[in-house]
Amino acid sequence: MSEKETKFIFVTGGVLSSLGKGIASASIATLLKHAGKDVSMLKIDPYINVDPGTMSPLEHGEVFVTADGAETDLDIGHYERFLNINLSKQNNFTTGQVYSTVIEKERRGDYLGKTIQVIPHITNEIQERIVKAGEGHDILIVEVGGTVGDIESLPFLEAIRELGGNLGRKNALYVHLTLVPYLKAAGELKTKPTQHSVQELRRIGISPQIVICRSEMPIPKDVKLKLASSCGVEKNSVIEAADARSIYKVPINFLSQNILTPISENLDLSIQAPDMEEWNSLVKNVIAPKKEVTIGFVGKYLELKESYKSLTESFVHVGAHLDTKVNLKWIDSEEIDSDCEEGVFCDVDGILVAGGFGQRGVEGKIEAIRYARENKVPFLGICLGMQLSLVEFARNVLKLEDANSVEFEPECKNPVIYLIDAFIDASGNKQIRTHKSPLGGTMRLGEYACDTKPGSLLRKVYGGAKTIHERHRHRYEANPAYRDAFEKAGLIVSGESDGLIEAVEIKEHPWFLGVQFHPEFTSRLKKPNQAILGFVEAALQNKSEE
Repeated sequence: MSEKETKFIFVTGGVLSSLGKGIASASIATLLKHAGKDVSMLKIDPYINVDPGTMSPLEHGEVFVTADGAETDLDIGHYERFLNINLSKQNNFTTGQVYSTVIEKERRGDYLGKTIQVIPHITNEIQERIVKAGEGHDILIVEVGGTVGDIESLPFLEAIRELGGNLGRKNALYVHLTLVPYLKAAGELKTKPTQHSVQELRRIGISPQIVICRSEMPIPKDVKLKLASSCGVEKNSVIEAADARSIYKVPINFLSQNILTPISENLDLSIQAPDMEEWNSLVKNVIAPKKEVTIGFVGKYLELKESYKSLTESFVHVGAHLDTKVNLKWIDSEEIDSDCEEGVFCDVDGILVAGGFGQRGVEGKIEAIRYARENKVPFLGICLGMQLSLVEFARNVLKLEDANSVEFEPECKNPVIYLIDAFIDASGNKQIRTHKSPLGGTMRLGEYACDTKPGSLLRKVYGGAKTIHERHRHRYEANPAYRDAFEKAGLIVSGESDGLIEAVEIKEHPWFLGVQFHPEFTSRLKKPNQAILGFVEAALQNKSEE
């Protein structure tokens, strides 16, 4: 333990998944931070994958990338967006990481010949990681993934049970999030799922002090009293989490129910009233904005929009600061061709081409970029979106009809996008990658410095900054062999990182920007990303001129 005594809040979930443990955890953290506490967060994921990096977005949703290059659960993105802080690889770990570490230690002989078991070796490793993540902070909020009763979650629940006993009653608080469903046929809210979920948690040895109840509607006082009695918590410790018009309204809803009171009482903490004035103002702009604009969102993972979570949230952040509702028109890139462009894009004020992997939908994205370029529609291309803007320009302006990315055509004659053999990663280590490299761990990941070109749109949108820092998640790069031809034809390189092309734009276009990095990863409610802010401002300007 560090010199500063850290207090821990453990958040578990019951009944079913996707109730919103991440939002509930981030909301509690937000209130504590605005009350002057030094708060950090940790997400524990029970899946056996080492990280979500090789999972399909349709399987797991977005992979969020931290500044130090960790591929993490999308809840880490929520934590950063709510708290306006940078987290790291130690703020998310999985079953796969825990078992890998324990097996490594066993192979090295660290356990001195002992038989390795879930208890105590796995649970001890989990506890060590939790304590390390909390070092130097007043409070660490730990979200345990999965649902109580899952086999996968049992080692983690046992670990936090043990840790709570070791820390002492005033240093550990257990919060349980459950569902209180409304049964239409009976015309009432049902408490039994919550009661059974808390009973299951108690069987493991954990008695929650606060129960947060997800519901589609407000929970009456008598139902709250029933839940308090049946779950063995104080009357003020049943917190309603009804559906909110914005996730950023949840901290305000929790505050209105005085959630900080039971937290303060259980952890023996002196907590001042949080200053939520700025937060309230931004949330009001999210819920009732005065202006609106429509962005054509061209992607291919539209079956699960969680795949683009950071990006969709970044438009909420920008909208809050511009007092504008940003309407996203979802456009499946597989359904775009030159014959349908006019109809698809006739009602949009700006066009975004999002990132992605694989060849599916690529030609549709290229058609969308061509439409934006030729019709002077504000355009933002992110990662693959930037790469394809180079392919489109090479094909249609430079007339290199066979121009492509080696990701899609390894032996193409004009590899505008190619795979470099070696690069320096975010930690300063040399990485080697080829077509045969394993998918996991061969990408350029994390935060890199990008030098902006004087007089460029990129430098302008970043407030005149000579150097900016943004996060990456990709394997392929823009081929510098074509740079001179691009710039002579009007497409300029406006951002570079150690010789790698980071951003491109078109001179004779009102607002056209392609970036290799993912600007959405650094966007927060209180501090929207400047590239995305500039794009929406351009779309608003385009709308006003129509």
